[in-house]
Amino acid sequence: MNLLEKEELARVKAEELEHASAEQVIRWAVDNFESLTFACSFGAEDVVIVDMLQTISPSTDIFYLDTDFHFQETYETRDRIVERYGINFVKVAPKLTPEEQAAAHGESLWTVDPNACCNIRKVEPLTRILSQYDSWITGIRRDQAPTRANAKKVEYDYKFGLMKFNPIADWTSEDVWQYIRDNDIIYNPLHDRHYPSIGCEQCTRQVMPGEDPRAGRWSGSEKTECGLHK
Repeated sequence: MNLLEKEELARVKAEELEHASAEQVIRWAVDNFESLTFACSFGAEDVVIVDMLQTISPSTDIFYLDTDFHFQETYETRDRIVERYGINFVKVAPKLTPEEQAAAHGESLWTVDPNACCNIRKVEPLTRILSQYDSWITGIRRDQAPTRANAKKVEYDYKFGLMKFNPIADWTSEDVWQYIRDNDIIYNPLHDRHYPSIGCEQCTRQVMPGEDPRAGRWSGSEKTECGLHK
């Protein structure tokens, strides 16, 4: 399938599946793409999709980007999910250890050039793992940020060169938490401590009442995305 054919398929299916359930979008992706993976950050949205995949296609690869800087609670959430579902998560690590990064770029690169830090610890590893697949699933939602407002449930990802599925793009935060409550889903306990969006420990703070849900990410800078989603 060439690029024009992929673009047309994404356009047509985005229209057809716009009002489909998240499970139906995942099912279509599973049925039509053999080389499919899911990127899991262990946030609220992603644990929902992990649960759906265990019913729809438990053999689908699920990977996570281990930046070496995650909260301990994030790693513990991963371990609890492994224990419940028996998932063999694919760990994707940066080429540089934290010590090697500090030696090459200085201590606390995230405070000097957060984009460079994200490129080293997130974007490059993601590019590397996605090069092994022809499609991927994400947990992004349109109301998370203005940069995600136009996300389609099916789209062609020009940045990484593959099909992209966003099955809960039209969900609200309440939709996510209703699913978690209804299905007794394991989730990161940091969500209960005013962390609606959870990234690396150095670049994530609590969000106070009245603040934007993503105000805790890269607080004090103009950065709003790590570069994984355009």
